[in-house]
Amino acid sequence: MAIPWQSIGRAQTPQGELELRKRDEDEFLITIAGRVLMNSRANRSEQVLAQAACNALAGFDSPRVLIGGLGMGCTLRRAAEALPATATIEVCELNEVVREWCAGPLAELNGHVLEDPRVHVFIADVARTIEARAREKKSPRFDAIVIDLYEGPHPRTDATWDPFYGRVALDATRRALSKGGVFAVWSEAPDRAFEKRLEKVGFEVEKLRAGRGGRRHVVYLARRVR
Repeated sequence: MAIPWQSIGRAQTPQGELELRKRDEDEFLITIAGRVLMNSRANRSEQVLAQAACNALAGFDSPRVLIGGLGMGCTLRRAAEALPATATIEVCELNEVVREWCAGPLAELNGHVLEDPRVHVFIADVARTIEARAREKKSPRFDAIVIDLYEGPHPRTDATWDPFYGRVALDATRRALSKGGVFAVWSEAPDRAFEKRLEKVGFEVEKLRAGRGGRRHVVYLARRVR
């Protein structure tokens, strides 16, 4: 008999009720408006996303990384494990309660990563953070931007105005990155139109398979070439 989920945290957001559930000692689930966002035992794509982005920074002495979306802290944990002691890791998360969960009931799962002195979590919209950094000529550019949201690019994405995957946003992302910097994105499935937009604004694109069998989750790794 399957062990039932227990609700251990709830918060109202503009997108609906955000809920943290638990069963057994170490299995967690986050939902929003009843939709499953993530499961602690199904996070291979998050691991691939973070590792791929960090591997691409091998030539950077003190990489500055921006992660969009905190979630359970698993992507952040893998990035922290892969990056050097000289790295700076900024995380943008929309909901304060998610930070509280990551520092509380999810801390063991994510290796208490919020206590890492390299990590700085901001309650902010990552799209606006990227846009602001693209405009600010005196601020240091990011060497990697990692987008780990519950919805990646897909055929219904507004090709021009989507805040993360549209042409205008992708151009801002390119300008917010250092030369040679990388933009890493998780997607539920390949999206050729998204690949073309990346290439058009000045990225060289690599597509990685994030798992075996099942759904065709992919990780896009785009390097700024101009």
